[in-house]
Amino acid sequence: MSKQNYPDTIGCIGNTPLIRLNRVSDATGCEILGKAEFMNPGGSVKDRAALGMVRDAEAKELLNPGGTIVEGTAGNTGIGLAVVGNCLGYETVIVMPDNQSQDKIDTLRSYGATLQLVPAVPLKDPNHFTKVSERVAAELNETEPNRAFWANQFNNTANREFHATTTGPEIWEQTGGEVHAFICAVGTGGTLAGIARALKARKPDVCIGLADPTGSALYNYYQHGELKAEGGSISEGIGNSRITDNLEGTTIDAPFQIPDSESIPLVYDMIREEGLSLGGSSGVNVAGAVRLARELGPGHTIVTILCDSAMRYRARLFNREFLASKDLQLPDWLDLDD
Repeated sequence: MSKQNYPDTIGCIGNTPLIRLNRVSDATGCEILGKAEFMNPGGSVKDRAALGMVRDAEAKELLNPGGTIVEGTAGNTGIGLAVVGNCLGYETVIVMPDNQSQDKIDTLRSYGATLQLVPAVPLKDPNHFTKVSERVAAELNETEPNRAFWANQFNNTANREFHATTTGPEIWEQTGGEVHAFICAVGTGGTLAGIARALKARKPDVCIGLADPTGSALYNYYQHGELKAEGGSISEGIGNSRITDNLEGTTIDAPFQIPDSESIPLVYDMIREEGLSLGGSSGVNVAGAVRLARELGPGHTIVTILCDSAMRYRARLFNREFLASKDLQLPDWLDLDD
């Protein structure tokens, strides 16, 4: 019997399938396809950024054997770094704002990551989670030179480049080059910018869209030229008040602002009609794809990202009282009162 070559955990990051979203595809006359990033080993699209940044750090000798990965994150990147770190023999220290879901906090701890929760404050505050994580890495390096690597996901363009060399080409190959548009929300900007670069290099007229939740400043920037935010969203890990190094230079052809009243019902629709239990950011992405489909018209193929599982947001997405406080509601068919 010949020896089989089986992938390890890291080898299973990426090469996720495209899933046709039947309801919204049929309603718009477009093929709306979701890249199933929730199928990565760590359960989200952020596994790719984690692997890309760690491999880049290793190549640059910024991360040495037995070292420590430090990052400030709203959750999923931290989980991805913990998965990659565990596989490669690194410790992981995560600094996280304390307003994130308990489910993500528990998941991070279950991977053995050292977790430091800090108050959620604006970026300009010196105690913003990204700035705290940078200080943590610097303090570790003071006690032992080159002990720690600060991932710096927002401005580390290895994040973007990994998507440009993996996710974007996968989408191109899976659609046979018949992709007319790509759209998703932005946190660090790595996913959208990397995929946009890969697709634009192959098809310059491909349409790149931004699905931006309320409370983020990016829609207003790309639509009106000013970083200005209004409102808020229950979706976690997306939206931004600045142009990150990853996002810098990316051409956005079609920006949309997506309120929770539009995105959250789609989360429940996908559970009921597609059998997909996905988080709020996926709802934003699919809502953006629907908006773009209506703008482009029937007959187009539009790809978006299905980021992670709804189970990471149970305390919000399936909490009737919390939803009511945000003028949202569970659908009638979803009975969670027993």
